[in-house]
Amino acid sequence: MGAKLRVVLDQITQIVDADQAAAALDLATGLIATTPTDCTVEAIVPAGGAADLPGLAGTRVLPLARRELAGSWQLGIVPGVGGGLIHAPTLMAPLVKHDRLHDDDQVAVTIWDLRAWEAPELLSKGTVAWQRGMLRRAARHADVVVVPSHAMAERIMSFAKLGDRVRVIAGAAPEGFAVPVDATERRATLTLPERYVVLTGSAKSLEHGFRAAAAADVDAVVVDAAEGAEPQLAEVASAVGLPERRAHIRGKLGPEDRAALLAGATALVATSDLSAWPWRAMEAMTLSVPLLAVDSGVHRDVIAEGGALVASEELSDALTDAVGTGAERLGVLAGDRARAFSWASSAERVWSLHADL
Repeated sequence: MGAKLRVVLDQITQIVDADQAAAALDLATGLIATTPTDCTVEAIVPAGGAADLPGLAGTRVLPLARRELAGSWQLGIVPGVGGGLIHAPTLMAPLVKHDRLHDDDQVAVTIWDLRAWEAPELLSKGTVAWQRGMLRRAARHADVVVVPSHAMAERIMSFAKLGDRVRVIAGAAPEGFAVPVDATERRATLTLPERYVVLTGSAKSLEHGFRAAAAADVDAVVVDAAEGAEPQLAEVASAVGLPERRAHIRGKLGPEDRAALLAGATALVATSDLSAWPWRAMEAMTLSVPLLAVDSGVHRDVIAEGGALVASEELSDALTDAVGTGAERLGVLAGDRARAFSWASSAERVWSLHADL
């Protein structure tokens, strides 16, 4: 007898986190493509949503919109969801008491980062409270909690009693992520300098990236900056020796703009050591962009030999090498490492996970 895997696609109508929303759709597409014989994939979406994915067996539209659904599920009220095998590609999951043994009900939930516990100041108070509350519900009711790296699997045990219910399934770059044909025009629209490195991280960790850019004599472009953060980050750059005019602060960009940005970069420098899936580093590796990252458990798991992993205080010397004689070698290593990740392989592991349960 076949199984029906039901995937929660909560951001169909309202995108709260663009990276996680795209990852959920890519994983769902991978699950459909790798469906075992006699099995099917169904979507669970908020009111007003429609999952238009080829091969989807059906869609359960819930009576509540996404915002109301988030509050309802945090309280353990899950009207209209039903049972069966449920996989949530984010923390948004119907986490209530169920009987896996007799009713074959399963709920798997996914956590992409631990900022709500390690660096709550980077998120709104409401987001922190919601994520912490959902992890507490997961500790009580989830059959398995999925994280994208082994380092996160160890770290999450500090915040929740999950026993042997943690599984590691990595993510990947967005499906079809590639340099757009109009990359040059997009970089011009973004008013990017001729020569630059891309920096990722928080205001605190970016200090090391700005210092490294100054030492390597290149401009620095920050991506994913919070709204209104430009003055503060420009001051941080200036304080460590990179003139404000050489610090270019950009907020959230769409995948094609990100690809154009990364394709024109001399290197990407990931400055954060938080327990979080490195979305931009994965994209940089996919485009064979030389990659430097602060040494951390997550970066060792994900980037591994695909880039140079160094201590924060060593970024300046490492970047000087990366934009010089080491550029070609690091680019090759990045491209090779990227081939270890795909949404198809992640989907196959999800199917295996639910079969094992």
